[in-house]
Amino acid sequence: MEDKEFNALADLALTAIDAALEASGADVDCELAAGGVLEIEFADGSKIIVNRHGVAKEIWVAARAGGFHFRWDGAVWRDTRDGTELMEKLSALASQQAGESIRFN
Repeated sequence: MEDKEFNALADLALTAIDAALEASGADVDCELAAGGVLEIEFADGSKIIVNRHGVAKEIWVAARAGGFHFRWDGAVWRDTRDGTELMEKLSALASQQAGESIRFN
């Protein structure tokens, strides 16, 4: 995958995550910073950081539960360890940290 394609796909994913959080009504603050870093802060002060990693061509997620790497499979971003789709994994991680259900579609 070329850099331009990776950046476009990663930006779409980050924008979708940001929009889903805004629409969720959950008690979270999120900020999409330049350079492809999305910081999600929960009411208890914990955070999830989602960022694109251009060298590896992956989206990386750092959460209380650990670090996760997602690679584009031609259709969706998949966890490089267990194959879970990015939005599914992020829903579980965010719900766990928020103490309420948060869904990303």
